[in-house]
Amino acid sequence: MLERLNQVMGRIEDNLDQSLDVAELARVAATSEYHLRRMFSALAGMPLSEYVRRRRLTVAGAEVLAGREPLLEIAVRYGYGSGEAFARAFRAVHGIGPGEARRTGAALVSQPRLTFRLTVDGSNSMRYRVVDRPAFTIAGLKTRVALVHEGPNQEIIDFVRGIDPRTLEGLEKLSDQEPHGIVAVCDGLDPSRAEGTELDYHHGVITSADAPEGATVLPVPAGTWAVFTTSGPAPEAVQHLWRDVFTEWFPSNPYRSRPGPEILRTRLSTDGAEVDAELWLPVEREQG
Repeated sequence: MLERLNQVMGRIEDNLDQSLDVAELARVAATSEYHLRRMFSALAGMPLSEYVRRRRLTVAGAEVLAGREPLLEIAVRYGYGSGEAFARAFRAVHGIGPGEARRTGAALVSQPRLTFRLTVDGSNSMRYRVVDRPAFTIAGLKTRVALVHEGPNQEIIDFVRGIDPRTLEGLEKLSDQEPHGIVAVCDGLDPSRAEGTELDYHHGVITSADAPEGATVLPVPAGTWAVFTTSGPAPEAVQHLWRDVFTEWFPSNPYRSRPGPEILRTRLSTDGAEVDAELWLPVEREQG
């Protein structure tokens, strides 16, 4: 998978001054558009669209400083319909407008070309299983939150703290399917997975019982799931699990992520220092 991702990087680099179709990039990677976006975001720490934008404006910045062509020609070459649109995007990345940058020879921000490599140090063993499940239902409470790539999501923390403990106790009694107990569920993520885009966060249980009054219901169709488990210091063990799934497991296994809710069950020790975690991700086998 990493070799194909690097082929995608080459295709992007060769076509920075042309329209880029993510569906075509997914064909180069021999995977789905959804999985390509998901893998790239996890490995690069930014959405694919943001990387392309930054690379274009890095190359465009060099041409602006070179001073050989009118700014409007450079703007059009890199996909901007007007000088104003180009100036706004340029300033957002470089902190200065293109005209001022050309006049003053200002230092600009550079987004390096990315290359993906797999480094395996053998220090961690990943416990996982792949299961086919019939359709099931998640019942609980839901809120709409902004996506946060690093650090705690305060909106989720505040939402969970605001739930009456008696409500959670009642929900937990309805849990009758894996993963058992209260789970955290992220669904409806924007395909770009850009920082600040919104998603549905569910706090509830997987159950075959009728949802209690006032609860939200998320029907989940039948499909294949990769289930990962880990134990260790909190919250590092969970953060490292997410990292290892996308940097080690997906590149080494014939599966790709597919649209669907991402389910996390955690159990903290009494002092809160240690955590047992189980992560359920919707997957499908790679074609060919």
